[in-house]
Amino acid sequence: MISITVTALVFGVVFLAELPDKTALAGLVLGTRYRASYVFAGVAAAFALHVALAVAAGSVLTLLPQQVVHAVTGVLFLGGAAMLLWKKGEEEEEIRKPEDQSFWKVAGAGFMLILVAEFGDLTQIMTANLAARYDDPLSVGLGAVLALWSVAGLGILGGKALMKRVPLGLITKIAALLMLGLGVWSLWEAATG
Repeated sequence: MISITVTALVFGVVFLAELPDKTALAGLVLGTRYRASYVFAGVAAAFALHVALAVAAGSVLTLLPQQVVHAVTGVLFLGGAAMLLWKKGEEEEEIRKPEDQSFWKVAGAGFMLILVAEFGDLTQIMTANLAARYDDPLSVGLGAVLALWSVAGLGILGGKALMKRVPLGLITKIAALLMLGLGVWSLWEAATG
């Protein structure tokens, strides 16, 4: 039986925690390059897997050393920033043609990006804590998945809207700088934590 109260509480907490996180940024960047429905399919599958792992693990994920989580996240952000900054230029017309991108390639890219970037993330640990606290894995899992899918959808749609007004090169540079900043911050937290 699903508890609407627990589901709503988890949705609100996870949505607010994830909104300013890298997920919206990743969705925005992918949304500027590929067909939104393909991106969302991959991202949604990765989030469903993350939530399933978090709910299954319960409070075990909270035992991971924060320094290790911050260090791995920092390195991943720096790698993502480097890939964005040093990627060979593509013509914008080529990028804007979603029919040139297969479903499996785009969905796979979205899945892998979220799978790696979100592992051990605050919302995954928070979901594990909520699952342990409420002892209602179905309600917690549903609330967390819906929240993460909502944030991803907002990011992906925001990327499409932004693409109409701002050149892709500028979006890519801003995203790379944000990822660079998040990477440095995560490594600083690992070193000082």
